[in-house]
Amino acid sequence: MENKQNLSRRSFIKSSALLSALGTVGTGTVAGIALTSCGEANNAPTITPLKAEGTYYIPQLPDLATDGKPLKAGVIGCGGRGSGAAFNFLNASNGVTITALGDVFEERITKLKERLKKDKSIEIPAENCFVGLDAYQKVIDSGVDVVLIATPPVFRPIHFKYAVEKGKHSFLEKPICVDATGYRTIMASTKQAEAKGLSVITGTQRHHHRAYVESYKKVMEGLIGEITGGTVYWNQNMLWFRNREKAWNDCEYMIKDWVNWKWLSGDHIVEQHVHNIDVFTWFSGLKPVKAVGFGSRQRRLTGDQYDNFSIDFTMENGVHLHSMCRQIDGCATNVSEFIQGTKGSWDSKTMEIKDLAGTVLWKYNKEEAKAAYKQHDPYTLEHVNWINHIRANKPLIQSGETAVSNMAAIMGRESAYTGAEITWDAMTAAPQNYTPADLTLGKMDMSTFTVAVPGKPKA
Repeated sequence: MENKQNLSRRSFIKSSALLSALGTVGTGTVAGIALTSCGEANNAPTITPLKAEGTYYIPQLPDLATDGKPLKAGVIGCGGRGSGAAFNFLNASNGVTITALGDVFEERITKLKERLKKDKSIEIPAENCFVGLDAYQKVIDSGVDVVLIATPPVFRPIHFKYAVEKGKHSFLEKPICVDATGYRTIMASTKQAEAKGLSVITGTQRHHHRAYVESYKKVMEGLIGEITGGTVYWNQNMLWFRNREKAWNDCEYMIKDWVNWKWLSGDHIVEQHVHNIDVFTWFSGLKPVKAVGFGSRQRRLTGDQYDNFSIDFTMENGVHLHSMCRQIDGCATNVSEFIQGTKGSWDSKTMEIKDLAGTVLWKYNKEEAKAAYKQHDPYTLEHVNWINHIRANKPLIQSGETAVSNMAAIMGRESAYTGAEITWDAMTAAPQNYTPADLTLGKMDMSTFTVAVPGKPKA
């Protein structure tokens, strides 16, 4: 039985204010339409850019990718997110198709295969459907041009590594690693991808959300001044879970309930809250040097994870970021980011920039964005951008940047689990590896999967 959350992890972004990103860097215009409001031109003070124009990346986000080289994709991980990514890819461009599917469970392949045939008239032959822990290799070796990697997060580093070795462009759902070993694997594969001229997009879809991109441009233009701190939140009701069925073996059960097991998901601070942490590392361009925090398990029904975290990150320049996430029914909800600067602040809940007196200097104009564009789904737009870079032979690689926010979340988790101050240098060099040494699709030593207890017992 699956318990559905009241607040979808994905739906809040789709209903947020939308923005333009097709125009030039820093202009805030698209096809002559200014996606701003609130009298910015008349009242704005003298502004010093936070970064020089042209030194930061702004994606071009047309409704549909430019026609070009046909692309064949393989899907690795055919559950909810993998299926979603498959249709995002197909909706992003003409001349793209899916030719191979892989998953550890055959029923997931069957379900996606039927949807593709019904909704897109795409027939996946039986010989291109692969089942098992090694299915990813068979998908990658099946003659595809690109891969969509959406397995449980623990597997993503090794799947990405193999895809890069075989010269495949990759879409990596976030998070892209759950432990220090996975982080180093991602960073090594990122360097190899750069050397091979590959394009790698990650599932941090705010980077392709029109309102976030336009907000980022305004912050880079200096509208809030130097960044001095921030707070980021993902507080929602309990996420989905699955009760164990008698026919399931240990590994099968945990993978089907993967979002509740720390070895598979990294815990929800890594699996989900990384989105919000990523916004701050993206806007600030900073990584954390240390993290101190706490968390606990109060109401979670399966798995071995916490259900709440509160972390204080100290960034490279001494600026602090407060990170808060919770998955408990009946509590206050908040999924947002707030960034403070020397001249003002930006709030993702309203997509506004205010000065220190609280006067609105800029607000994203979603009505003009609606008039200028038809496609506003960031999950589709990230594939539009990815395909355009592949076809233009202009490599774009997000995995290194995403690995920074991913490692920040790992640092926060480990501080909460242990009660210790966790440093970037120590964590990135740690031997930590969450993958079970005896991993098979069968019996596992369930006694090793325990809830972390911080600190030491009182003597």
